[in-house]
Amino acid sequence: MPDYYAMLGVERSADDAEIKKAYRKLARELHPDVNPDPGAQERFKEIGAAYAVLSDPEKRRMHDLGADPLGNGGGGAGGPFGGAGFGGLGDIMDAFFGGAGTSRGPRSRVRQGNDALIRLDLDLAETAFGVTKDITVDTAVRCDVCSGRGAAPGTSAQTCGTCRGRGEIQQVARSFLGQVMTSRPCPACAGTGEVIPSPCPACSGEGRVRARRTLTVRVPSGVEDGMRIRLPGEGEVGPGGGPAGDLYVQIAEREHPVFVRDGADLHCEVTLPMTAVALGCVVPLQTLDGEETLEVRPGTQPGHVITLRNRGVPHLRDEHRRGDLSVHVKVEVPTRLDEEQERLLRQLAVLRGEEKPAAGRPGGHGLFGRLRDAFDGR
Repeated sequence: MPDYYAMLGVERSADDAEIKKAYRKLARELHPDVNPDPGAQERFKEIGAAYAVLSDPEKRRMHDLGADPLGNGGGGAGGPFGGAGFGGLGDIMDAFFGGAGTSRGPRSRVRQGNDALIRLDLDLAETAFGVTKDITVDTAVRCDVCSGRGAAPGTSAQTCGTCRGRGEIQQVARSFLGQVMTSRPCPACAGTGEVIPSPCPACSGEGRVRARRTLTVRVPSGVEDGMRIRLPGEGEVGPGGGPAGDLYVQIAEREHPVFVRDGADLHCEVTLPMTAVALGCVVPLQTLDGEETLEVRPGTQPGHVITLRNRGVPHLRDEHRRGDLSVHVKVEVPTRLDEEQERLLRQLAVLRGEEKPAAGRPGGHGLFGRLRDAFDGR
């Protein structure tokens, strides 16, 4: 018994759409008017028989059980264009012309509107703790004069006289199979099957007009630069007064004069005199929560980071959790000294044994010390 699945090149688990697609592809390649090879003609009959079986649920079930539904192991009664359960000439036409001979019918004048996008500039404090803002948007809205119908008040749309409401016109073309009837959208009504003799003066028959309106948007705490907030149904109204798309509000966080944001964490720099970091000090620091005191321990080194826990930005999906604030210590070295200041610093250097500083680390293990040791050891 022939394997009809193998003839079409599909798996035994293939669904109806996959079987039909495989048949269409092979029919285009093997049709006698396209491929005159005798072997192709025989193969064309085989795929016709295979499709006749696999497109019929009962015949396919019999084939899967091991029986031959056609009873002859071949192309079936009447060949590929006949036989019970076969799609007939319509499937061949569909294979070659992609369903051009079938009627699509009129399409609706009412269509879904597009989404809209607007930018919202916010300060760091607003993105951190959330804010409610009024925004002005300029989008297409449903026309109030015609309520989206597109026709002037007191009038209505009428059936298109060109296509008589079908939304398409048909043409006859010649092919190797004879005369073929094809369809295309009606140019008079753009495929809708209706025309508007008296368009609405406000929207010119579109069913929508542009208008400026004010919306209120709630920005949650913890949003970041570039994130978008979706407002369903606040976008562009579609043609014919169709449903509106969505409005997306894109967050643009302004640069802060002090803090640099990294997700939920914040970073800032504090510049202190060398005497302050040497002796230790307490520095007032302005955070998102207000002014706090920053304790700098004696001997703090340049580049040291002091971390203030839970002084960053709240997390977007858990406002009870917050990031940290990292304070980077920067030491300011004086560039000009008067005579008294210079004398005191030199005295301090003598007391600390630093009047003749050596290159490298203490103990002679710096770069120059290692080089000296290397030469001495030769």
